[in-house]
Amino acid sequence: MIVLAGLKLTELEALMEELKATKFRAKQIHNWIYAKSVSSIDEMTNLSKDFREKLKGIAVVTDTKIKVKQVSSDGTIKYLVEYPDGECVETVLMRFDNRANLTACVSSQVGCAVNCSFCATGKGGFKRNLTVQEIIEQVLTIQRDTGLKVTNIVFMGQGEPLLNMDNVLKALQIFNDDFQIGARRITISTSGIIPQINKLAELELQSTLAISLHAPNHELRKTLMPIENKYPIGELKKALLNYVEKTGRRITIEYILIHGFNDTPEIAKELAYFLKDLKCNINLIPYNSVIENDYKKPSGNDIMKFKYLLEHSGKKVTVRLERGADIDAACGQLRGRAG
Repeated sequence: MIVLAGLKLTELEALMEELKATKFRAKQIHNWIYAKSVSSIDEMTNLSKDFREKLKGIAVVTDTKIKVKQVSSDGTIKYLVEYPDGECVETVLMRFDNRANLTACVSSQVGCAVNCSFCATGKGGFKRNLTVQEIIEQVLTIQRDTGLKVTNIVFMGQGEPLLNMDNVLKALQIFNDDFQIGARRITISTSGIIPQINKLAELELQSTLAISLHAPNHELRKTLMPIENKYPIGELKKALLNYVEKTGRRITIEYILIHGFNDTPEIAKELAYFLKDLKCNINLIPYNSVIENDYKKPSGNDIMKFKYLLEHSGKKVTVRLERGADIDAACGQLRGRAG
């Protein structure tokens, strides 16, 4: 059975040719899937009943199901979506007060091999990469369920996007072309896979590259992120400078603040020095609790001190608004399983 969701217009046109139908039919179906977010062929009411029956004989709109849906007190919605093989991932819809933006946080892998100490996803190990259609289905699931149009995409869900780079880039193209989401509204976050960052630099994408840094030196970073042993921070810095030179794009530095670990004034100054010659913004993320470790969130006062010291170096610094922590939907809390 052919799954229509995730197919580009050219692929739908080829399918219509097989069915001896016009290219216009492909445009109608494309519109129903991406603009109107239908979940069944029967909802495509401008197709004749006979043609719908013919199409239903070989295709379905989607084969992805919502296994669990949770709604946070702040309006964040977390979905546990299930694919035909029984594997599940979590995807999150975030809304922010007084902003029209609706941001989908999407997953790129089932599980994660990077296994950062502060993140829940890696605790269950790595299962497999998601296909292009499985990535696309997360956003379509949100749109079908809510009736809302996603405006921004962040690849910050489960998995390391640059370890599934081909499928992530194909999905990015579909978000851009078929969902009509501008490239600058799409962010790819990585723990620092240097060869893939260098490949991204050559592509000169307009999307934002976000780097999970979380420490200003090798010794501290490797205690949080085992990937540091393979791709050390000094080499990562070179790759980031190369990326900025090639693309002209500003990088986002993501930095999780953990009380008494990487949130001291001394570390803030060291971080400012490390980033001084890099064209970047800094996004501070107060730690969100995960049962597998004893890390603690810093006080509001410590967060503001850290922010001030970085701003003093001339960088733009923001503190990420906590969304969905009461349903384990905040940064680092996604697990991809029920319960």
